[in-house]
Formats: sequence, C-alpha cells, structure tokens
Amino acid sequence: MRHVPQPRDGIHPLLAQRFSPYRFDPSVTIDDPTLNLLLEAARWAPSAGNSQPWSFFTSRPREPDHERLVRHLAPSSARWATDAGLLVVTLTRRHVDETQLPYSDFADYDLGQAIAHMTVQAQAMGLSAHQFRAFDLEGLTKELGPNAGWAIVSMVALGKAAEEPPERRERRSVADLLSAPWTAPE
Repeated sequence: MRHVPQPRDGIHPLLAQRFSPYRFDPSVTIDDPTLNLLLEAARWAPSAGNSQPWSFFTSRPREPDHERLVRHLAPSSARWATDAGLLVVTLTRRHVDETQLPYSDFADYDLGQAIAHMTVQAQAMGLSAHQFRAFDLEGLTKELGPNAGWAIVSMVALGKAAEEPPERRERRSVADLLSAPWTAPE
C-alpha cells in the first residue's frame, strides 16, 4: 500500500504529498488528453501584465523528438528522466526579439508560476513531476533553436512515480523563511 504523507498545518494534500521522484514507471504513457490538461493548467497561471512569457517543447518516449532531448541530459538526470512519460523543456521570453530590452522583468518568475500550476495539475491526476536543470543548456539550445529573445530555463519530467514518497521530507521552517536574508537595521 502506498504511503501518503499527511498534510502539514492544513495545507492542501496535493501540496503536502508532492515529491520529485527519481524513478518513473516506463510503462505509463502520457496521452494527448493528459498532455493537454497539463498545458492548460500552465496556461492559466498568473503573469505580470498577463504577458504569459512562457513556452514549452514537449516530447514523449517513442516520439521522434524524444531522442533530441535525451541526448542532452546529464548522466545524473538521464538515469531517471528517460523513463518519464513526458519531458518538457521550459522556455521564457526574456528579451524583445533580438534586442537587450527586457520583455518582462518577471519572465522567469512567471514561468515558475506556470510550472507550479502544471506540477499541481499533474499531482491531481495521479502523476508526479521532477523539475531539473541537469542537462547541456548550450547543446539543447542549439538543438531546438528557440527564437530570438527566448531562453531555455529548465526541464520537467512527468509521469507515474515508480517509487514511494519519502517517509519524511525536510523543508526549511516558516520562521527561517521569514528571517533570512534580511540585514539588521543600523
């Protein structure tokens, strides 16, 4: 029977039970309706001025583009990410076309909101997400060739976890979140 951690201090169970697996069940596929729901959840994330400065490149095992992503994974992430039912490359629009003019000072933050929405949607559907940056950024950027102004930020592996969540997850305390990194007034 699967261990389900209890919600902490009343937070929603989807948040309390979320974890980033290091093993995915390779037999579980992400079908088109599931992929569309994950992208729809990201689409509804808030963004500065409703700019929605994010984009995604998705690939599933046995699709032609899957190997284009897998070959750029670091050995540390290739051990588990290749078994995920879906790999998502996350991009943000940092600049206006080929200029150095910022598209949005909040572009990376807004992308994070979209990924958080996707992650919670995955959890609600019985899937897990593992966000990571262990890949060859330069090689992947050359491989995919995003338009000017766009930058690859991270990847997300999504699928059915092939491991139990840890019995205990260590997190910084709320008190610590409120105390650091402020400098004492003089």
